[in-house]
Amino acid sequence: MPNSDPLFLSESRVEQLLVFDELLPAIEKALIDFSAGRVIQPLRGIVPMPQPGAFFGLMPALFEDVFGAKLVTVVPANAGRGLPTHLASIQLFDSQTGETLAVMDGRIITAWRTAAVSAIATRELSRPNAATLAILGSGVQARTHFLALTRMRSFQEVRVWSRTPEHARKFAGEIGATTVTVEEAVRGADVIVTVTNAAAPIVRGEWVKPGAYVNAVGAVGLKAREVDDVLMRTATVIVESRESAACESAEIVQSGAPVYAELGELLAGKVNKPEAGKTIVFKSLGIGAEDIAAARLVYRKATAK
Repeated sequence: MPNSDPLFLSESRVEQLLVFDELLPAIEKALIDFSAGRVIQPLRGIVPMPQPGAFFGLMPALFEDVFGAKLVTVVPANAGRGLPTHLASIQLFDSQTGETLAVMDGRIITAWRTAAVSAIATRELSRPNAATLAILGSGVQARTHFLALTRMRSFQEVRVWSRTPEHARKFAGEIGATTVTVEEAVRGADVIVTVTNAAAPIVRGEWVKPGAYVNAVGAVGLKAREVDDVLMRTATVIVESRESAACESAEIVQSGAPVYAELGELLAGKVNKPEAGKTIVFKSLGIGAEDIAAARLVYRKATAK
């Protein structure tokens, strides 16, 4: 696969090469391969940074043909500096020779691979006639999730809530949604997506209607939560990785909620989908396999002749 000097792919170049309709099948295959044991992937490594809530993360994964790692920084204070709170780069290697294939920006990949995973889960687990979408959050992930999920379902109503009202109004104006309180957003919604930096639960199980589907995306680690124990204990819980969920999800660890299946197991048909009418939570943490699968796709397109 390699031959000469490694490629360096900037954020703008990655954005040009990353096409959502091509990303979806790549991510779906990565999830299936991961759950089938065809991907070697340790838990992410986390190094706390001096700033409040900031950390450096390392997310490696090895496929048969390529391996690599995403290096990511999360710095909440960047919001006040006019900088992205999440920054990342990905280094990709040849699995046979160990040669470096590429170094590329990882911020765009993170934004879109996360939304792609949620879109796949929404396609598989939400009601086909889902009409109301609630988005809790107003940042980059809120935007990519809106674009991704509206490709999966024909929503008639979109509701937006954010801790920062002006951000909610701006985002809602961009997508033609209505701004409401968090409870108003959740009650009666068919599909709910949480993409916030909340430390404590913002979604109460009593608000979630029976049979609703929830993408719980924003909280990663054992000190952050977006949904409460009531919801976690009454819903059917799906994850990307059982190991990650047991070590990196406060929502699962603190509630003691059992994991029904990994998404890759459902996609491969190894586990039956939950019964119709069940309330479902897909607890998304993000795994390195998703990043490396997306980086491989970008690399192949960049080197195609």
